Amino acid sequence: MPTPPPSDVVALHDTSDREVETIAELSGHLARSSLAGLTVQGLRLDGPDAPDLSGCDLTDALFLGCRFASTDVEADLVRRGAHVVPGFPQAPYASQPTHLYTADELAGGFAVGGFAGMLDTAVYEHFRASGGATPQVREALAQRMHDHGIDNALADATRGWLARHGPASVVGVMGGHAEPRGSNAFKMAATLGWELTRAGKLIVTGGGPGVMEAANLGAFFAARTAAELAHATDILASAPNFHDHEPFTAAALRVRAEFPPLADAGPDAWARRGGLSIPTWLYGHEPANLFAGAIAKYFSNAIREDTILRLARGGIVFAAGRAGTVQEVFQAATKTFYATDGASGPYVFLDREFWTSTLPIQSLLTPLFQLSPYGDLSTSVHVTDDVHEAVAVLTGVAPRP
Repeated sequence: MPTPPPSDVVALHDTSDREVETIAELSGHLARSSLAGLTVQGLRLDGPDAPDLSGCDLTDALFLGCRFASTDVEADLVRRGAHVVPGFPQAPYASQPTHLYTADELAGGFAVGGFAGMLDTAVYEHFRASGGATPQVREALAQRMHDHGIDNALADATRGWLARHGPASVVGVMGGHAEPRGSNAFKMAATLGWELTRAGKLIVTGGGPGVMEAANLGAFFAARTAAELAHATDILASAPNFHDHEPFTAAALRVRAEFPPLADAGPDAWARRGGLSIPTWLYGHEPANLFAGAIAKYFSNAIREDTILRLARGGIVFAAGRAGTVQEVFQAATKTFYATDGASGPYVFLDREFWTSTLPIQSLLTPLFQLSPYGDLSTSVHVTDDVHEAVAVLTGVAPRP
């Protein structure tokens, strides 16, 4: 029987020691008069306080998505041995983002311009006006650069967590985006996120509304009481439908204002303040999920889907959902069947009636997993109505009474 690839393949190659992503890091290298072989990413080097690069060794340095005062400056850098890949300053998003988005960044502008004034909305409208999923070449390059920057920022953000807790600590939560706030399924997903985060797991979702928002909401409240989570859910239920963009977003911002993140100085604070979400502007008509601690938002849905499933090596919870959720089930099953990213955790299907009658998923996955070249994997599939049982399966800890 073949040996599965190591499960730590999810940790991307660490190039952080060769990357310069802040002015402070750049200044440190300039003090040593060398940027040779380094990659400088997404920095503004065009202002009055721009650092002086004139006496610096630039051999094989790469400036990626940076801004300079003039093309003459760029030409001088190239003459001195650097490579310059300029950004696209006309786009409303960073060509080479150096960090993952926060809820405050994506919701920026709401207080003044409402939903239409948000950064998230502005980028989505630009995406649509530029051809959507089939943009012209300049916009396509700008989007690919952006998504590469998100790839890199995501690797930076998760590297420490994976080193400390291991790939099996990351649990994915999938499910219907149209699940209304306040429904039983929404409350179950919120409780799931709350309990798993308190048990030391990192929640990762697709960053949309419905079940995804609920799971990140639970993670956002992990340091608070179940009663506070219930109160927040009631506030959100006043605007249950994501199609009502303005009140839907306003309710989320009200919850964030009423329950700001508690002080947490640990290295994984963002993970305990909502976990991770990985949305896409392909589905930008869905309002941003504002409860994740870090948001890796992509233009490419294909990269986004694969990234979620690649990270979720500690198991995946599938709440009731339709076509998108079923697609994720079988995309994940392919990875598990071939151990593409190493060993997989359990598959937990939440809502027995839905997954046995409406969409009888177990009857399809069981015979498939029995044929895996890595042995009979069918025992990894669980169907339940009980959130506490789901948590027990994913943590290996017996459910509380």
